[in-house]
Amino acid sequence: MVLKRESINARLRKLNEVLEKLRGKEAISLEEYRNNVDLQWSIERGLEVASSLILDIGNHILVGVFQISVDEYEQILSELKQQKVISEELYQELHGLGGFRNILVHGYLDLDHDLVYAHYRKALQVFPKFVFEIVEWLEEHGGG
Repeated sequence: MVLKRESINARLRKLNEVLEKLRGKEAISLEEYRNNVDLQWSIERGLEVASSLILDIGNHILVGVFQISVDEYEQILSELKQQKVISEELYQELHGLGGFRNILVHGYLDLDHDLVYAHYRKALQVFPKFVFEIVEWLEEHGGG
């Protein structure tokens, strides 16, 4: 399989779009989040989509460039680090994203609002770093 750059770029654009929506809510407090179901749904969905996009982008790169196929989400991040697509620092910050995504998708009956809010605050800082490092990597490896 060959890397389809437009596919990666489309996902990066969507990720930036989702991040912009999430940033629009960054002034809310934990208390506001706990007490507002609409905010909970909006932030949870944004985190789910953003997490899925990050893992999907990583998987596309691994398969398309390195012919690496993985069985678990966390392996995507580990392999991206191994192949020097993302930095060690970013890997450490993203570590656990696959499990958190699964909690959002499958654990909706008993989501811990404090945990989701903490991941939300972290995502506002870390997810843009992922976009930056992927764009930088694409530019270094034949354009973006």
